[in-house]
Amino acid sequence: MSPLSISQLTEQIRLTLENELEPVYWVVGELADFRQAPQGHVYFELVEKQGNQVLAKIRSNLWQFTYRSVAAKFESVTGTSLKNGMKVLAQVAVNYHPVYGLSINVKDIDPSFSLGERARIRQETINRLTQEGLLRLNARFELPPVVQRIAIVSSATAAGYGDFVNQLDQNRYGYRVDHRLFPSLMQGNEAVASLLSALEKIKAEQEVSRLDAVVIIRGGGAQLDLDCFDDYRLAAAIADFPVPIFTGIGHERDETIADLVAHTRLKTPTAVAEFLLSGFREFEENLGMVLQRLDRSTRQQLREEENRIHQFALRAKALANNRVSLEGESIRNRMSRIESAAKGLLKIQSLNLASVEKGIKSSSASFLHKQQERLENREALLRQLDPESILRRGYTRTELGGIPVHLAKPASGDELLTITPDSRIKSTIIQIDKK
Repeated sequence: MSPLSISQLTEQIRLTLENELEPVYWVVGELADFRQAPQGHVYFELVEKQGNQVLAKIRSNLWQFTYRSVAAKFESVTGTSLKNGMKVLAQVAVNYHPVYGLSINVKDIDPSFSLGERARIRQETINRLTQEGLLRLNARFELPPVVQRIAIVSSATAAGYGDFVNQLDQNRYGYRVDHRLFPSLMQGNEAVASLLSALEKIKAEQEVSRLDAVVIIRGGGAQLDLDCFDDYRLAAAIADFPVPIFTGIGHERDETIADLVAHTRLKTPTAVAEFLLSGFREFEENLGMVLQRLDRSTRQQLREEENRIHQFALRAKALANNRVSLEGESIRNRMSRIESAAKGLLKIQSLNLASVEKGIKSSSASFLHKQQERLENREALLRQLDPESILRRGYTRTELGGIPVHLAKPASGDELLTITPDSRIKSTIIQIDKK
């Protein structure tokens, strides 16, 4: 066996894993060394223990775009965030990199598996939302690969709104996000009604605008200023909204109920903007990886097919030459037999034609003679039936008003016209004797 390069070996390992393993698995493990990078990605290890002894562990990644959704769902259900020492049920995809080795990418975490104690504060509202099936209703929507059309619910004068729009419009990647502001009060006694009104306006225009998401943002504030986001009516409206809703209310305390029922919640408006832009970047990176894999696979397939075509061409050429030689000899033999048969057939047909020609001449003369006799007989018959011929034999024709007299109803005094071969005689009826 010839030796392989390290890259060749790692490529075989990667292909084997891709071909032999399922796309995703559900696994149970304990979070260890859980840390979040500045870019928003989360790195940790999933560990299996027996007592204090580690039986197995594997390096794990939770990318920012997925982490935001998974963490939001987990925290909204359990009332706590993901942290070290927590046992979780995770949906993972096995990944192998030729440099970084084996790892798993976490796609989802089932919060019901590690359900913690719910926060007592706002418990009555949360229980009501849960009983009515509203708590994670908005999370039922699957986000598009990139969120490009959004409605913003905020105060036009809020600093958070300005930061959010500026971060989207001035992003260094040149990504374009179409956005429209639906102004609303964001604190005070009238804030809930104003927020509900803004959401109703967005819902009314959804069929035309075809939004990907709605973003509710503000620039932080005191605890009292955020009480409107714990209101049941607002939470129910967010939960039952026909498109995903993002929140970036700008507070560091535990989530508001609006955060819990929203599809995705982040702490600040700028974090929402970065999250949206990260979706663009992740999509672009994934697309690039897919194109690289497609290019590599296509090149390899083309090389294999070129080799096969070359082998087929050589075999086809040899078979064709042999077949052409055999068919050439067969054709020459057939041509010789055909030529000989044709000469004999031509001779026979020539004799047949001479005989047929003689018969045709004889039958034609007889036919023409018979036809001539028939014509002469019919001509004689027609002469006998000619009215002029009848009149010359002494007969006349008598009419009454242009109608033959035997067809008319003559009466005394009527004028008759008698036609002979040489004259037309008019006469008057004096007497009619019935036969």
